[in-house]
Amino acid sequence: MRVLLGNIILISSFALTLWGSTEQKEIEKELKKLTKLKELVEKRIAQNQKLLTAIQQEKATLQKLKQALKKQIKEIQNERFKKLAKDFESMDPEYAGEKLSNIDPKIAAYILYNMKSKKAGEALNFVTPQRVGIITKILTQLREENDQK
Repeated sequence: MRVLLGNIILISSFALTLWGSTEQKEIEKELKKLTKLKELVEKRIAQNQKLLTAIQQEKATLQKLKQALKKQIKEIQNERFKKLAKDFESMDPEYAGEKLSNIDPKIAAYILYNMKSKKAGEALNFVTPQRVGIITKILTQLREENDQK
């Protein structure tokens, strides 16, 4: 019985060693897989960080270009209104007032804003009363914006 019990203990400890060894190998195998996955994830995180940095730089560049483009558009529009203002200054005040009455009040205000005061006043005398109120409000806003700059 002792021999049998000793053999059972010996066999069971050998089985546990084998079983433990197999389990340990599987654990080590899984650990290697996880380590590789961790390295892969870290590489992808680093790549994504670089990509994010590049995107942020590109966004900043685009914002600067957008601002420059807006500034150029505004300058071109201002030049256009200055030329239109000269054209309206050369017109008969009655004819200029009639034309200003029939166009968009905002455009009319920009034209009048760029005209010489005397010529603008003469032309405004011939603008319809309803339009004069609207144009005057827009002109006031333009002057306030210009004073703030």
